[in-house]
Amino acid sequence: MIFLMTTAPPKNSPWSTPMRLPPLGLSFVAASLEKAGFKVELLDNYILKKSNDELIKLVKKLNPKIVGITCSSASYPVCVESAKIIKEAVPQCKIVVGGWHPSYVPESMLKHSEIDYVIMGEGERAMVELANYLIKNLTEKEISDISGLAFRKDQQIIKNPQNFISNLDEIPFLARHLLPINLYEREIPFLNVKPVDTMNIVRGCPFRCAFCETRRLWGPGCRAFSPRRVVKEIEYMKENFGTKGIYFLGDNFTIDKKRTIELCDNIRKSKNDLEWVCDTRADMISRDLLRIMRNSGCKTIWFGVESGSSRILKKINKGITLEQNIQAFKLCKKEGINTACSFMIGIPGETLKDIETSYKFAKKLDADWCQFNIYIAYPGSSLYDEVMENGLYDHQQGFLTFVKTDEFDFELMKKLQIKYQSKINLSFKNIIKKMKREGIWTVLKKGPKYFHRSI
Repeated sequence: MIFLMTTAPPKNSPWSTPMRLPPLGLSFVAASLEKAGFKVELLDNYILKKSNDELIKLVKKLNPKIVGITCSSASYPVCVESAKIIKEAVPQCKIVVGGWHPSYVPESMLKHSEIDYVIMGEGERAMVELANYLIKNLTEKEISDISGLAFRKDQQIIKNPQNFISNLDEIPFLARHLLPINLYEREIPFLNVKPVDTMNIVRGCPFRCAFCETRRLWGPGCRAFSPRRVVKEIEYMKENFGTKGIYFLGDNFTIDKKRTIELCDNIRKSKNDLEWVCDTRADMISRDLLRIMRNSGCKTIWFGVESGSSRILKKINKGITLEQNIQAFKLCKKEGINTACSFMIGIPGETLKDIETSYKFAKKLDADWCQFNIYIAYPGSSLYDEVMENGLYDHQQGFLTFVKTDEFDFELMKKLQIKYQSKINLSFKNIIKKMKREGIWTVLKKGPKYFHRSI
């Protein structure tokens, strides 16, 4: 028995969690373990919020050989607490942690004796090889050969190099059957159908944004599931879970134009009447591509604009100009595709004037949805290193660092975030647009909070 779990929601998290979405990464790992012949139980404690006492009872009942916990920088304290109580309840089990935070700072996990192993980066193949090693005593892969595994040996931490999965199609469909699927919020703004589910079909990023270090988790190049494989999983989801819409999570959906066109053709030919939303960059679309995407069911594209200041865009190494963003939004409007965008405020080196410029630029873009995120530094990025080296913060919460400069602090950013999102999303113009698109009673029934939710 292998028991996989998310943590309960982190205490005092600075991020709101408006959407209840399934844990895709953990579900991929669960599916891979099942394919390899292991019995797997999966607990999404982020949504079920079982108490420590309930968790103890559950693990004693299951008596797992391995417990895998996914962890972010925000949930780090909760992850460590969970590991401790599980180890006390079932001392013989091996505890493995993975996810964003362990991938960037494995040492922070292995300093706790309750945690036996860390998987850095992709977990599907590594977890199967580790399970074979620990449970089946297979020695095809020695512990030192398991990709991305970190562990203690002779009072030292050993970190095996990562080898990324080249053919993602070898990974089975998500283990959605192990999740409490009906507890998730299976609807999304801009799609008039439900239920809507999420997929992540592209891994890796060739770009070097200063606030992000996705490259260390997924690698510097982009890999993707084949279009044929993606459509097969959509058909499986439709048949087994009633899926009518998809949100394709991931920043680089259109990075490979040929593959995107092939996927759109496959979706259209499958006649699934699918509606979908995706994320991409302003410099990775063209009008002919947008037309093909629209004809296959694309209703909305989410762009990470980040800033309305050319200086800040250059500082964070976004690699996109203001003009490219303007052009991308114009093209989407011409092709009848809704637009959503996010901005980042509170970046070290940013001024209040820069932040005001971002707000004005957001108004100019006239997106159907706009979100302002407060920058919080966390390990793994060059911007985090800058914050730490220059002491540009007033406090930390675990491994989260709250930026403070001569011009602003986190509390001021929270006020500006509410102010700007309210001005844009609750403007008369935006409310009328939403009523035309979704119906008057639908919008009124959802209320003001609806206008502050992110996709």
